[in-house]
Parts: sequence; structure tokens; C-alpha cells
Amino acid sequence: MTPGEVVDGLRAISARIAEMTPLTAAQRASLRNRIRTSNPVLHASISVVGALDAVSQAVGQAAEEVRELADESNRWTAVEDELRSMLNGVSGANLLRRHRLAFIAAQAYNIGTRLALDPANATLVPYVEEVRRLKSFRRRRRASQAPDSPPSPAPAADPEEEEPSTSDSQSRK
Repeated sequence: MTPGEVVDGLRAISARIAEMTPLTAAQRASLRNRIRTSNPVLHASISVVGALDAVSQAVGQAAEEVRELADESNRWTAVEDELRSMLNGVSGANLLRRHRLAFIAAQAYNIGTRLALDPANATLVPYVEEVRRLKSFRRRRRASQAPDSPPSPAPAADPEEEEPSTSDSQSRK
């Protein structure tokens, strides 16, 4: 399938699902904190609803309706798991595509840089210079963002574990 076909199919499925409620992260966290109930406790509580009509009337639901809601919740949890698994697979495949693309781009730039040194390949010079300019702009933008963040304190040096001086480390290489 093409990406467009997948998007169209997902939208068609989404339109057919009766209950879809997008929540903010805060709403989702709040609801998760309120529903920390294990399945055994949940099923035992449903049994309480069925044990006495007064309980059923007080909660406004018959025990069978509550059991159906629990069963439906479990089936939608299976759907949620499958969708999460699919998203993980699609995300992984796309990450691999981006990695392959970045590798090809790096190869093209490296080869182009070498070939542009030969005057016979002068047509490559503006392309290589554009890539070089964009790369330097990216580095400058990161460097300008660094002063906004507070400096991290340098770790205290352990006198027993002194690092070799720069000249010592360079002479070993």
C-alpha cells in the first residue's frame, strides 16, 4: 500500500468508529490516575451490582450492562494494542528510511565535495557550497541556543584520576 492509501483507509476506519474522544495529555493523566483498579477488583465490584437490585438502582446500571461495558472495554484494549503495534512498525520502517536517506545524502555530499575539486566538475561547486552553507547555518543556530540554557557545573576532578595533558593525549594518537 502507498502512504496515501493507508491514510485514506485509516480515515475511513476512524469515521466508522462511533466513540472516539481525543484527550489532552493532562486529561489522559487525570483519568488514568482515577482508574487504577485491577481486573479482579473490577469484576468483583460488578458482582456487587448484580447481587442486589438496590445497588443496581443506585448506580443506574444493571449488572449485565456493566459486564457488557467491561467486555467492550477489553475488546477496545485489544484494538488499541494492535494500533500501537502497527504505529511502532510504521515508525520503525520510516526511521530506517530516514537513516538510509541520510546515509545517501552524506555519501552524495562527500563524493560531490571531492569531485568538485576537479575543474572539470565545476558544475558541482554551487551545490556543494549550498550544502556546506546549510550545514554551517545549522551549527550556528545550535550554538546560539546554547547560551539560553544555564551552564552545567563542571564535575570536581578527582586528584587520583588526573587526565593526561593535551600534548600527552595527542602524542598517543
